[in-house]
Amino acid sequence: MIMDDDAPPRVRIGVCVLPERPWAQSADLWRRIEGLGADHAWTYDHLVWGGLPDSPWHSTMPTLAAAATVTERMGLGTFVASPNFRHPALLAKDAVTLDDLTGGRFLLGLGAGGDLDSGLLGTSPPRAERTRRFAEFTGLLDRLLTEDHTRHDGEFYTVTGARLLPGCVQQPRVPFLVAANGPRGMRVAATRGESWVTTGPQRGPAPGRADDVHTQLEQWWEGVAGLTARLTEVEAAVRPPGHAPLGRVLSLDAAGPAALSDAGFAREQVARAGELGFTDVIVHWPRAADPYRGSEAALEQLLAG
Repeated sequence: MIMDDDAPPRVRIGVCVLPERPWAQSADLWRRIEGLGADHAWTYDHLVWGGLPDSPWHSTMPTLAAAATVTERMGLGTFVASPNFRHPALLAKDAVTLDDLTGGRFLLGLGAGGDLDSGLLGTSPPRAERTRRFAEFTGLLDRLLTEDHTRHDGEFYTVTGARLLPGCVQQPRVPFLVAANGPRGMRVAATRGESWVTTGPQRGPAPGRADDVHTQLEQWWEGVAGLTARLTEVEAAVRPPGHAPLGRVLSLDAAGPAALSDAGFAREQVARAGELGFTDVIVHWPRAADPYRGSEAALEQLLAG
């Protein structure tokens, strides 16, 4: 096979599965995603999700543990875990265990967390506090997954003598994929992460006309381009020497129109992500109704290349 040295690298494609189905229905779905050729698969880490507040909702870590038993190749990850209801010491143990169960395929998506889960537990810290908490959370988690006998006494967390044993299958630890749009969160991604994750700029109210949808989509992509430029600047300024460049992961469905509403549209969106330097994209398993209304046929065609 003749390779084109000027061809851009292939954008890896992941699929996010909302944890709304009982496992009796979900097992074949996770098998199907791997069989179609997805590079990685994910599930949300929420207590309740605002997009489907009245939907059945299952726990993230047991879901990923079960998915590990019915898959063999693709990465499996959290999209994304946050300090809203997770302590770094417990999350570190979950990560080590899932890394073992997956045979080194676990991907730890991390984010600062939103309002809904936080409010459910009776706390709603302001954004500045949430940002500081996330920086401490991620730094401590890094230590817990790479050091034995960790001791920490910080603004938000205290740990005394936490053991690393048995450690991660992936060395030196499971990869961190850090979701961030602001400069301080991007600094966390650049200093602690293996990849940066974004949903792009926050969208306004849903428009009512087809031309408005197109305009909104173009504005979203302009915002994504701006975020990637900002990330490049932050990475150049603070990325530790010797670290590989950050992977870049884009949630395509955050644009508004579901990526899998049409196979051609999905391919166009993946191509645009690649042009902006994204190494990976994530689409959602197509649902029969909003959100993420789409077709499995579109996903099959997208993954077939």
